[in-house]
Amino acid sequence: GDEVCYERLGCFTDDKPWSGTIERPIYKLPWKPETIDTRFHLYTTKNPTESQDISAINPSTIDTSNFNASKITRFITHGFIDNGEETWLSDMCKRMLSMEDVNCICVDWSRGSKCQYTQASNNIRVVGAEIAYFVDVLMEKYGYSPANVHIIGHSLGAHAAGEAGKRRPGIGRITGLDPAQPYFQGTPVEVRLDKSDADFVDVIHTDTAPTIPYLGFGMAPAIGHLDFYPNGGVEMPGCEKNALSQIVDLDGIWEGTRDFVACNHLRSYKYYSDSIIYPDGFLGYPCASYDNF
Repeated sequence: GDEVCYERLGCFTDDKPWSGTIERPIYKLPWKPETIDTRFHLYTTKNPTESQDISAINPSTIDTSNFNASKITRFITHGFIDNGEETWLSDMCKRMLSMEDVNCICVDWSRGSKCQYTQASNNIRVVGAEIAYFVDVLMEKYGYSPANVHIIGHSLGAHAAGEAGKRRPGIGRITGLDPAQPYFQGTPVEVRLDKSDADFVDVIHTDTAPTIPYLGFGMAPAIGHLDFYPNGGVEMPGCEKNALSQIVDLDGIWEGTRDFVACNHLRSYKYYSDSIIYPDGFLGYPCASYDNF
């Protein structure tokens, strides 16, 4: 296979299990960090509505920002076709900051997500490496403990969070919001989010029907320490399920159909965001399976 190496972030290969498997048939290497251009937007209680752009490559930007090394840091990472300016990320930060005094950082990798799905699913390896590098800089610069880091990722962003956790052991918590199914379900743990990626991994599953033919975009298996399946994890209230009569090109699925096709998939971050303000709003039961429930 091929390999690319980048300063700061290390090397990436398209050998198995990254490519050339039943789950990942197409060979792709992640794009360059400069192309993906991962950006970090900081919100704090001092700036809850206007973000500050901070960079681990230029740590003086962290010094001059409102980043507080004595507080917990929560990173929020978007998925495919989204971007870090999407209102749901900043809304989630605002909700957090209305309840707690933390560093809330929206991770924008939109230049690496607005492409073919198969490419974006490999670009998240660089995004995860960028988050891990950011945490490394916080550790070196401020003696910051990775146990105070919480990474929240939606869809492909959940697997980016997993990649960050693999590279920086000791991360306190990762929350996967409907981790992406295509190119990840059925793969070994090194490829996808897994409970070994942080001290505590919790996952919300809202769109677990098979991608083909039912266009479910989220992983079905329990992969965290705690996995939540609202309404069984398949159909959310207000979402119509769409079945495809024929297999479509994975890379063309999202064009122009995102909100309609992905209604269940997008519910996961809405539920999580609601739970910040309404911690008692969702009643759950521990069960071996939904059928048992």
